[in-house]
Amino acid sequence: MLSKIKSISLIGLEGNLIDIQVDISNGIPEFEVVGLPDTSVKEAKKRIESAIKNSGFEFPSKKILINLAPANIRKEGSCFDFPMAIGILIAIGNISQIDMSIFDKTILIGELSLDGKLNRINGALAMCMEAKQLGIKRVILPKTNANEVAIIKDLEIIPISTIYETVKFLNNEINISRVIYEKNINRSEYKMDFSEVKGQEQAKRALEIVAAGGHNCLMIGSPGSGKTMLAKRLLTILPDLTVDEIMEITKIHSVSGELKKDGLVSKRPFRTPHHTVPIATIVGGGKIPIPGEISLAHNGVLFFDEFTEFNKTVLEALREPLEEKKITINRLSGNYKFPCNFMFVASMNPCPCGYYGDLEKTCKCTDFEIHKYLKKISGPLIDRIDILIEIKRPKIEKINSKAKSEDSKEIKKRVNNARKIQLDRYKEFGIYTNSELTTKLIYDFCKLDDKSTILLNEAFTKLKLSVRGYEKILKVARTIADLESSKNIKINHIAEAIQYRNLDKFLNM
Repeated sequence: MLSKIKSISLIGLEGNLIDIQVDISNGIPEFEVVGLPDTSVKEAKKRIESAIKNSGFEFPSKKILINLAPANIRKEGSCFDFPMAIGILIAIGNISQIDMSIFDKTILIGELSLDGKLNRINGALAMCMEAKQLGIKRVILPKTNANEVAIIKDLEIIPISTIYETVKFLNNEINISRVIYEKNINRSEYKMDFSEVKGQEQAKRALEIVAAGGHNCLMIGSPGSGKTMLAKRLLTILPDLTVDEIMEITKIHSVSGELKKDGLVSKRPFRTPHHTVPIATIVGGGKIPIPGEISLAHNGVLFFDEFTEFNKTVLEALREPLEEKKITINRLSGNYKFPCNFMFVASMNPCPCGYYGDLEKTCKCTDFEIHKYLKKISGPLIDRIDILIEIKRPKIEKINSKAKSEDSKEIKKRVNNARKIQLDRYKEFGIYTNSELTTKLIYDFCKLDDKSTILLNEAFTKLKLSVRGYEKILKVARTIADLESSKNIKINHIAEAIQYRNLDKFLNM
């Protein structure tokens, strides 16, 4: 007998519907899976046989052939265990009290234990989202993935615990409660706040601009000046995630296997890879590519502490993702595409000993050592960073001061207002922040008066800026104007934006 049901395969984050065709015929007992399966799919044969037997059903002692169509798409992972097992049970008649036409708009995904239970799988949210886009109306999946997929609207989610329960359900012998669409999202508060930062007014102002425009930034300062502390508090002033952003982030974390049991990622990611990590950890990779740190930081912050200590190959690999906001990993099995629209924040010392330019401690480095140290960061990479901030160690008077600093909540109000202005301005162009402006859009929305143009031209010459650096100043000035709810960019906005490129000459010494 022949049975047909559907499942879904992921290549990167893109889904393909898979027809699972099961044919059982008389002959020498044999179990074969065809259709370009990988090793994990082939290994499913033993899991399926044990799971069916241990669920109280008889495993057919016949010739079993399972075809995973289309045959030109590689099938990877253990999510096909469950649909193949159900396909066999349909073919031998254990499931017969149901209209088989429902499987035209239904997919099954899940990994099997030897006792017939369904195990949690990676990528369930991504699979369900892709299935919905491909016209699927119903998904049957492991109960342990239920919280993860509850955010998907207008898709019937049926959580299952065992094969036995599935057979009873499909034969209309039991009823299973569907997953209820979860509209309300629990958003926990941050335990840190900008009010805890003593002094550093200029740095806090710069990070407010970074948050408001989605800009990249580099903080340079001596050890103990507060670079890492400031970077970690950037999250507290970023706008709350929208439902669409939550789904995008959770989808990536689901595929990578980093998703927690409680389901959704409701906070903006803050990824802090160690400087010893290999390039594949940053950009993604592996035999079956999974998202790297740049994709796990999507819609959040990627923070590189000790920027100059990272391998040069790793640093140069950031150049294209910072521009394109996506990464493509090529393998023989296909091209795997992952989004990576993150805010890049980095911190570094000004020299090997860390005290170049420090007012209290003397630098012990020679000019050659400083030059060699700074050359670890290439000019093209610096060009892709919008804001360069010099962080000075706060004075003891500031540290002991009892005066209250502005808290994150107040700063976040201004950031939210600036973001709303940008959303309204760019709603027709498919971008959300000033940092995403293309060259054409820069000159449409960042028009200057004569005085501002003269000032910017002088800065271009004195700071020896590239065209990209010139455009970065315009983007930052547009954000500063938005923070003041100013329709036009004024000369004071340009002047402040230029200050955030003053370190260009130092880094390119």
